[in-house]
Amino acid sequence: VAAAEGEGSYGVVGMQLDFGGSKAGRVLERGRSERVDSVLEDPEIDQQVARRLGIHSALFVPLVARGRTIGVLIAHDRAGATPAFTDDDLRLTETLAARAAVAVDLSERVSRDTVRRVVAAQELERTRLARALHDETGQALTSILLGLKPLETLATSAETSAAVTSVRELVVSTLQDVRRIAVELRPSALDDFGLVPALERLTETFREQTEMQVDLETSLGSDRLPADVETAFYRIVQEALTNIVKHADARRVSILLTRKHNGVAVIVEDDGGGFEEGVRNDGLGLVGMRERVDLIGGKLRIESAPTTGTTIVAEAPVR
Repeated sequence: VAAAEGEGSYGVVGMQLDFGGSKAGRVLERGRSERVDSVLEDPEIDQQVARRLGIHSALFVPLVARGRTIGVLIAHDRAGATPAFTDDDLRLTETLAARAAVAVDLSERVSRDTVRRVVAAQELERTRLARALHDETGQALTSILLGLKPLETLATSAETSAAVTSVRELVVSTLQDVRRIAVELRPSALDDFGLVPALERLTETFREQTEMQVDLETSLGSDRLPADVETAFYRIVQEALTNIVKHADARRVSILLTRKHNGVAVIVEDDGGGFEEGVRNDGLGLVGMRERVDLIGGKLRIESAPTTGTTIVAEAPVR
């Protein structure tokens, strides 16, 4: 329940209704209005919830936007001598529901567009920084390495030679860090060659850094995916691998990228400790994953439990 108003509405907001075991869920599924004169006589209504709210009659009207049912408007116990609603009440409620559905749909689209703009700006900035690190900072460090070579040959004492060698090793280490950060920001392989080569590079680096067994299996064929889908799936896998290192205590990771009917899916599984669903969602970056999947019209599913590992499945429609 997202919003409630009127007598007896205290504590209703936030209430969870079972999709298959509630009248609201059934109306949402069927997409048509229903009037209930006696709540006690309707087998689809959760009687425990009805008693808790103290209701006797009800109107259930779906919120339909662009042919899609996005919610349900519910009214209980008409004011007056009898609590039962009339056909006029139903028609009035359907008029209000139609307007509310347009408002909710518009709000969702504006919100989604805002997130899309933010994500696009982030990726553009990541690309700019990655190129700057690679082309400018990376080249500058390479030039320093070349400049150190004459110094190594001119060193006249063991102390001087050791100092030059120490500086050279520091520059090499810094250059490696700069290249790693540039790849993490935005791998050039993702733009130049596509998702599969980028994931191959990502998993290879992850394997070297963690010494964890990582299996990557892909079956996309030769055609590339849309750019927004490639970016979303790459970031989801990247975030999932980061979570595994930080939280999972896993030994093995499996990544499957495959085509489905009119779509594509990526599945990331680990054999780590898992977590109670809903407990650590914010801390695991799952909100960001869901936002990215929503932007490409897809779905994200997470299956996890303590001691059984975690499975993340992201699906997106692709024509």
